[in-house]
Parts: sequence; structure tokens; C-alpha cells
Amino acid sequence: MTTSNYAAERETTEGKVFTVTGGDWDTVVSGTDPINDERIVVNMGPQHPSTHGVLRLILELEGETVREARSVIGYLHTGIEKNLEYRTWVQGSTFVTRMDYLSPLFNETAYALAVEKLLGITDDVTERASVIRVLMMELNRISSHLVWLATTGMELGAISIMLYGFREREYILDIFETITGLRMNHAYVRPGGVAQDVPDDAIVKIRNFLKMMPKKLKEYEDLLSGQPIWTERTKNVAVLDVTGCLALGVTGPVLRSAGLAWDLRKTMPYCGYETYEFDVPTHTDGDVWGRYLVRLAEIRESLKLVEQAVDRLAKRGPVMVSDKKVAWPAQLAIGVDGMGNSLEHVAKIMGQSMESLIHHFKLVTEGFRVPPGQVYVGIESPRGELGVHAVSDGGTRPYRVHYREPSFVNLQALPAMAEGGLIADVIAGGASLDPVMGGCDR
Repeated sequence: MTTSNYAAERETTEGKVFTVTGGDWDTVVSGTDPINDERIVVNMGPQHPSTHGVLRLILELEGETVREARSVIGYLHTGIEKNLEYRTWVQGSTFVTRMDYLSPLFNETAYALAVEKLLGITDDVTERASVIRVLMMELNRISSHLVWLATTGMELGAISIMLYGFREREYILDIFETITGLRMNHAYVRPGGVAQDVPDDAIVKIRNFLKMMPKKLKEYEDLLSGQPIWTERTKNVAVLDVTGCLALGVTGPVLRSAGLAWDLRKTMPYCGYETYEFDVPTHTDGDVWGRYLVRLAEIRESLKLVEQAVDRLAKRGPVMVSDKKVAWPAQLAIGVDGMGNSLEHVAKIMGQSMESLIHHFKLVTEGFRVPPGQVYVGIESPRGELGVHAVSDGGTRPYRVHYREPSFVNLQALPAMAEGGLIADVIAGGASLDPVMGGCDR
């Protein structure tokens, strides 16, 4: 007579319950327990701080291995694209800057380039305005990559780099405040040029930053690159090769970390990027480690671009197109209350010709008309190709503006990177995509 390894099962509200009295647990359960290989479904987010905002991941786990990953978006939807249809073309700058809140100047520049293309004034934009746009975008690229480095470090346990990354970003935001009046959401880049010229004290701050930042980058590398835990958590983790990137439409540092040197600043230049000297960093491993190295190298290339742009600002000139029917006033002077225009500037406008006063009034209240048509303009944001599809019906407001947002597109790659890996690597892989949910959901 054989002895049973377990007592007779009994039914409960939770299913069958066995009382094991001997033998190997795995052998016993695998043969009889109907829920042995049932998988666990875990919600990661939308409040989880490691999801870079309000991203929800539904993970189906077998042990610690991710068998299926699904991304759920939309928690930060703000209706910005729809709102643009109810504002003038110039007012649109105030809305689009709030989408990807880590790279607002890229949102503004892409929008301005699209409007200028519809107006047919692309070649009329002054050289100084284009140089300032390049300067501001590259500073913004550095600040965005610093946030990526800081938050990714924190998520993988490197608390110090979180503090250092945000410390250096503060310096850039101080420069932005000096130039635009705001740390973020600037509405500084406008159709036809930029809102106002770069003041001299900002040039001093930028040159000090150019001296300081290379040393800080070396410190980051000393802190992370030779650190065993950092390399273990990033090398061969969340691999996505170049074929996968192209199949999913992934662009930016993630694509370049897989070996393809695709950068719109080189392949489809805009704002005069073809006249600057810089390289496109690449890596071949296509993992989190490769994306880390590519972004650090991109910061160095952006520093080179900023230095060239600052040198070019020595040559003075206008920062807005000359057509007063399109040109938003670019010689603004702040009032004594720190807001609005100074009385002297208002008096200057009033003291000009009646025609200029009429143009100014119509531009502010009604806006300019844009000829019917549609255009697509793509630029290289810190996260990849940021494209604007703008449609005009001939009125003073956009008929439709749609953004090709890299955070939205790149998030498609998360299941391909996560499935088959460990749940801990979902954090590293998701962070390496650098999604910003304000841009993704907009």
C-alpha cells in the first residue's frame, strides 16, 4: 500500500487547497495543482515614479520574467493640438511649448518652422534668429539629457547622479530665464524669428557654462562608467537592434545606440545646421549602456554647437523678419512691475506711423492670415524626430496641427525590449527610451 503525499484536497473560495505531508513540493504541486503555472499580472503605474510620469505598464509575469508588457497612455492628455485650432498662429507657440516639458524650445521651433514654410518666408528668417534658435535648442538638449541621466541614475540606485544632474540643469534654466524671462514654457521662438534678442549678461553665463560643463561630464563618467552595479544594470539589458528600431519607427539616441547615424540635423538640415561642425555619436550594442554613452557624447557635441553659435552672435542683426504684417514685436521692454511692456516701449509704438500702429493692433488681436496648404517639418529633438504637420485653410487660425511626437512612437518599443527579460530591467529599459508623457499624450 502506497502512502499519499498529501491529504485529500478540499474546495475553498480560493480554489483547491492541499495539505502536503511529505515529498518534493515542486513534484507534488506540478502534477496536481491546476493553478501552478498561472501568471501574475502587475500594474506598474500610472503613479510609479520610475515610469517617467503618468505611464501605466501592465506586466504579465512568470516568476520575475516578463512574458507580456502593455503600455497604457493618455493620463496626461491636455488637448493641446485641438486648442491650437481656436488660437491665432502666433498664440500657438504658447500652447506647443507645454507638450514635451523637458524640451519646450524644440516644440516651439518645429512649430515656427512649419508656420514659416506655410507663409513662404523660410528664407526671410534672419541669420541671427536662426543662430539663436540653434543656441537655445542645443542648451535645451543638454538640459534634457541631464534630466534623463539624473532620473535614470536614481531609478537604478545611483542617488548622487540625480543631485548632480539637476544641479547642472539649474544653470541652464538660469540662462533660459535670463534670455526669455522664464525657466520653461517660454513661447520664445515665434513664427518669423524669436521674441527678443539675447542680452549680454546671458552670453557671459553661457561662456561660463561652457568652461564648467566638460569637467562635470568627466565626473559623471568617473561616477558611473566604471561602477560594477551600473554596468551590470545597463549592459545587455533591454536590447533593441537597428532592425527592431526601424520596424517600430524608433528614432533619436535609441536608434543611434543601435548603430545607425540618423540625425535630422545632418540628414535633413534646418536652421543652418549644415554650417556647423559637429559629429553624430553612435554605438553598436543597442542596449541601455549604449544609450547612456550616446547621450553623454551628444552633450559634448551640443557644447561644441553652443560655442559656435555664441561666437556667431558677435555679429549683430535683427531677430525677426522685416514684414510688419507678420513680425511679432521683437524689441520688447519689460515694465517696472516685471510684467508687460514698459511705458517707453508703448510710447514708441504709439509714436510711429498710423499704419504701424494698425498693423500692431491687428497682429495682436486678429493675427496674420496664412495661405491655404499643408506642410510637414521634422527636427531632431532630444528624443528623436519631432515632426509638425500643419494645415491652413487660409485663415488666422490653424485648421489642424498634428505632432509626430518621438516619446509616443518610441514607447512602442517597450514590449519588444521588456518581454523575456526580468521585471527589474523594465525600469532600466523604459528609462532608456526617455519618454516624456506630456509630449506623448499632449
